[in-house]
Amino acid sequence: MRPQDLVEVRSGGLYCPLGDFFVDPTRAVARAVITHGHSDHARAGHGAALATKETLGIMAARYGPGFAKSCQALPYHEVADLGGVSVRLVPAGHVLGSAQVVIEADGTRIVVSGDYKRIHDPTCPPFEPVECDVFITEATFGLPVFRHPPFAGEIAKLLKSRALFPERSHLVGAYSLGKAQRVIGGLRAAGYDAPIYIHGALEKLCALYEEFGVALGDLRSVIDASKDELTGAIVIAPPMTLGDRWIRRLADPVASFASGWMGVRARARQRGLELPLVISDHADWDELTGTLAQLSPGEVWITHGREEALKRWCDLNGIHARPLSIVGYDDEEGEGGEVAA
Repeated sequence: MRPQDLVEVRSGGLYCPLGDFFVDPTRAVARAVITHGHSDHARAGHGAALATKETLGIMAARYGPGFAKSCQALPYHEVADLGGVSVRLVPAGHVLGSAQVVIEADGTRIVVSGDYKRIHDPTCPPFEPVECDVFITEATFGLPVFRHPPFAGEIAKLLKSRALFPERSHLVGAYSLGKAQRVIGGLRAAGYDAPIYIHGALEKLCALYEEFGVALGDLRSVIDASKDELTGAIVIAPPMTLGDRWIRRLADPVASFASGWMGVRARARQRGLELPLVISDHADWDELTGTLAQLSPGEVWITHGREEALKRWCDLNGIHARPLSIVGYDDEEGEGGEVAA
């Protein structure tokens, strides 16, 4: 079977005609397999949705329990038969519940990565490589300039700043799903056991992480805290809320932002940040190319991001590649309108 007979690109995204389902469709469809809970990949309104139980829980928390007419939770590594097509989910290392979708039929195997990263994350299982004929990859940070520093070092920067300025609050902008919990988990792993104050928009998802066994420690509502309590405290909030009036409650806050785009100094200057933190939930250039070198697939299809540079790397390394240029996947790291981080 030719790969293009197993998975093709339609107006709604990646479609498997044999199984009659989409993967991360960009609009509501009859049958959808979802890689993870970010809103550009996990939309409401599907007739049927298949994903990990964590991703389905995230979708229910964000959209309400009726986000799809029917749902099927598929544990990692278990196989589902969709119209004669074998489908299984393996960890992608992106956020809680994130998965790669392994699609197989008649001896052809295609892996749809969704979004992924290869470095350690205390809040989700690590990426698992799967040999395949076609690897469908993102390329959000698909340029050689993007090489993210070690996560622990960025957390250490935050803690060092707090030690230097104990009289000031430290306000960290972090995307509500994945990034906020990862920063909290990183602080706990570094030995920081003081209360962490969070914006109300983070409370539901942080509670969900706890329900799925990810310990986040003592979290408190920033709205319920006094200015004295917030002096010297670490406060985490969605980036879109950082210009709101509630910030006046903070004690001379050190402005910070956790994003892979903080590696671009001009972006940090534009935001007026004192403490940019280069923390990404996407693979950087070395992770992208290292993954392709490790898998050595027959073909690489690139869904979104910096497609041409990654295609050029594939060409130079003897891997057939093509950009799919699927419209509809935004950048939760903060580039697409910078409404999230």
